[in-house]
Amino acid sequence: MDVLEGVIKYRWNALPVEQRDGMKNYISEVIVQLSSNEASFRRERLYVNKLNIILVQILKHEWPARWRSFIPDLVSAAKTSETICENCMAILKLLSEEVFDFSRGEMTQQKIKELKQSLNSEFQLIHELCLYVLSASQRTELVRATLATLHAFLSWIPLGYIFESPLLETLLKFFPVPSYRNLTLQCLTEVAALNFGDFYNMQYVKMYNIFTVQLQSILPPTTNIPEAYAHGSSEEQAFIQNLALFFTSFYKSHIRVLESSQENVTALLLGLEYLIGISYVDDTEVFKVCLDYWNSLVLELFEAHHNLDNPAVATNLMGLQIPLIPGMVDGLGSQLLQRRHLYSGPMSKLRLLMICRMAKPEEVLIVEDENGNIVRETMKDNDVLVQYKIMRETLIYLSHLDHEDTEKQMLKKLSKQLKGEDWTWNNLNTLCWAIGSISGSMMEEQENRFLVMVIRDLLNLCEITKGKDNKAVIASNIMYVVGQYPKFLRAHWKFLKTVVNKLFEFMHETHPGVQDMACDTFLKIVQKCKRKFVIIQVGENEPFVSELLSGLPSTIADLEPHQIHTFYESVGNMIQAESDPQKRDEYLQRLMELPNQKWAEIIGQARQSVDFLKDQDVIRTVLNILQTNTSVATSLGTYFLSQITLIFLDMLNVYRMYSELISNSIAEGGPFASKTSYVKLLRSVKRETLKLIETFLDKAEDQPQIGKQFVPPMMDPVLGDYARNVTDARESEVLSLFATIINKYKGAMIDDVPRIFEASFQCTLELVHAYKGGKVLLKMITKNFEDYPEHRLKFFSLLRAIATHCFPALIRLSSQLVMDSIIWAFRHTERNIAETGLNLLLEMLKNFQASEFCNQFYRTYFLTIEQEIFAVLTDTFHKPGFKLHVLVLQHLFCLVESGALTEPLWDVATVSYSYPNNTMFVREYTIKLLSTSFPNMTTTEVTQFVNGLFESRNDLSTFKNHIRDFLVQSKEFSAQDNKDLYAEEAAAQRERERQRMLSIPGLIAPNEIQDEMLDS
Repeated sequence: MDVLEGVIKYRWNALPVEQRDGMKNYISEVIVQLSSNEASFRRERLYVNKLNIILVQILKHEWPARWRSFIPDLVSAAKTSETICENCMAILKLLSEEVFDFSRGEMTQQKIKELKQSLNSEFQLIHELCLYVLSASQRTELVRATLATLHAFLSWIPLGYIFESPLLETLLKFFPVPSYRNLTLQCLTEVAALNFGDFYNMQYVKMYNIFTVQLQSILPPTTNIPEAYAHGSSEEQAFIQNLALFFTSFYKSHIRVLESSQENVTALLLGLEYLIGISYVDDTEVFKVCLDYWNSLVLELFEAHHNLDNPAVATNLMGLQIPLIPGMVDGLGSQLLQRRHLYSGPMSKLRLLMICRMAKPEEVLIVEDENGNIVRETMKDNDVLVQYKIMRETLIYLSHLDHEDTEKQMLKKLSKQLKGEDWTWNNLNTLCWAIGSISGSMMEEQENRFLVMVIRDLLNLCEITKGKDNKAVIASNIMYVVGQYPKFLRAHWKFLKTVVNKLFEFMHETHPGVQDMACDTFLKIVQKCKRKFVIIQVGENEPFVSELLSGLPSTIADLEPHQIHTFYESVGNMIQAESDPQKRDEYLQRLMELPNQKWAEIIGQARQSVDFLKDQDVIRTVLNILQTNTSVATSLGTYFLSQITLIFLDMLNVYRMYSELISNSIAEGGPFASKTSYVKLLRSVKRETLKLIETFLDKAEDQPQIGKQFVPPMMDPVLGDYARNVTDARESEVLSLFATIINKYKGAMIDDVPRIFEASFQCTLELVHAYKGGKVLLKMITKNFEDYPEHRLKFFSLLRAIATHCFPALIRLSSQLVMDSIIWAFRHTERNIAETGLNLLLEMLKNFQASEFCNQFYRTYFLTIEQEIFAVLTDTFHKPGFKLHVLVLQHLFCLVESGALTEPLWDVATVSYSYPNNTMFVREYTIKLLSTSFPNMTTTEVTQFVNGLFESRNDLSTFKNHIRDFLVQSKEFSAQDNKDLYAEEAAAQRERERQRMLSIPGLIAPNEIQDEMLDS
């Protein structure tokens, strides 16, 4: 059956007409035969379902053009027997889903349009059949199948069939019947989600009012919905889920209709009450549905309130499509206020809901496990993070709508925690996450007042609460809240100092996760308040950074190495804010005193006996010292110069020595030696050395003398070592280090490119005349697609850096090997490598087009590139590269049409026919290429596609859509996930959303905004 389905999907048009008709008739007959008898229909249900799917696949090719009578035939067959009718309903449901729900990426846009028009034009017969069944049949299975089919159809059928027929009344009659309740509710939800202007408003109001009256007898308003849900059957739980979908769908499209009269407002408020009750249900999916709606309602109310100073926008948001008349703005303002007043009750309850159910933010590392223990979080839950983002946004809008109520509810819950009335870990957590989430949404004065109370209460709670776990939870919440309000801390030095000292206390607390969170929060606060720590504050004798450096050994005494690195990065940030170079160097010297002392000891011992460096504990200490240096270099950038100068040459000597140890171990012990803990540890030191140098050079300001000071001494110990080493001992970080150097110092590195090639890549790109060494890296990375993944990616990043900044040097190298490498890269199934290869190819194409070698390059590679790009474009493994594939093809087609190529692209020696121009040749070549690759497509279809490429080449959007349609038509991209073909549009939408969020105070948390936030 699967083979048959595959043939129909992808090879149907290649079959002779008789075979197609034979299959069509045979499958129809078998379906009728099996479904005409109750016993065989139930017994062979799975087989019949599969045949139904195959029939629908045939319909997508044959109907309406070659099977016009299909719908009338189906409806007349349905009237012959109740079981046939039940199966006909299943076929109609499948057909509707295929055309309306799953067609994107499955059929061309023209075919989808044609099928939709056919279904619409023939729907009357289907509509009559459904109504007939619902009014006449007593058979439960048939009624349920009909309701399920209607559910699939209701989202697209012409509205007259719903509102100008007995359909709605029939559905509302079925709603109270338990066996049909859920299916009917799903149908009503589809109707509720329709939104085509105001024409049917009265019918919607009537439907809603009848529905709420019926609902009160099924689910009385006094019901504790979360409890009922927890103890309900699966049918009852599904009813609550469907109820949430009904209310949210109805309100999204028609809530304004219900605001028109007092009677309707009462029914509306009752529905919102139900929805708030459902929102407390302990089920993630139900909550997501409710949350999505609350977010959109609150956003709508907020935007109208926010845009009151822009009457045109506010009018539009109110749904009033009328021109503005002078003097109308006041009336509009009062309408908005009335609307806000109408929703003030539900909004207040919604604030409490958001506070009680707030999701956990990413920064919180301390969680309660399934056994009720407080532990450090080991894995991030992405669903929770997405939920937090939406809840945070909703709560910020709610806060803007009524700051007083938000503040009052939060402080009331906090005072209950202090009194012990409402004390649970979860209650305190959700409250503090909510408090942290609204950072930036209040006016500064109100936020300051609010925070003073919150932080004082939390610090008091920490003092009076007993128990290690309890203290860990409170500590986690204090750290989260203070980390969210850098603006407040910058404005209140005493609070900032108290908070930082409290963090230092938590750094001695060995409870899992507390120290990590203390170090992370310290870093976050310092990044936003660094200036405060290097100036002498009122009532202080010295800057805080100086006081901190004096007590540094005791502060970090209980921290793990990775926590110490975060701490050092934080202090580096403080030092970076000091503008006096002399003081800055003094602070840096004091900060690095402990690691430098240890480093000097180790180097001193090594000078006496080099074997000292081979001890595993010494190697670990060296690694730790280098990691500490990297952390400080990350935050200090250029100002780290004095420190790296101090250790640089010794560090290179250690690097060279460890490299020799690794090579000897692998030479003696074979490939398995590279897996031993000893060799891994030595390699970690090498990698950290490279990372430290790369971090410093990358962060340092663009000062050529730094490049001159540090790059030449590295050539032999780093590059020479790379070339000399055995394959398994080569560090990929060497490639990324030199990519960083070339990106940083650009054209100044042009003379060093041959040396870099010789040492690190003679492997891949043999220099045409001078270097005949073994192709080390090429062997490493082209043997297969799996080994040495890091080397692959970093190799192409280095190649791209050279192509971008040192292109003249690249021209002098073997272009054949460069192009082979690039083609190999974009064929790779690893997304990062393929994308780097495609970006590199685009750079090369543009650079060569502008160079004197334009004709020579394109004559050699144009056809190869086109062929290879079409190969990956039509291969489903490379979908994520779609945007870049399109850009390369657009470049090639534009180039040919531009006339920039003055020499023929065809081989004059072997092609006897002389083409009038390159455009004609490329057109014919592309048609041949695609016709050979896709025998299932006719020459006319391929020619049409290729002509379309030339016609749309100057409009990227049309060009891209044209290629998308071809991919569907060629059947290369079927019902798989095709979102990668639309990735660019999705990225543009995300950027628009970010700009919108930036315009609303608090929506992007203050600590996420990339500003220096320097203090005045």
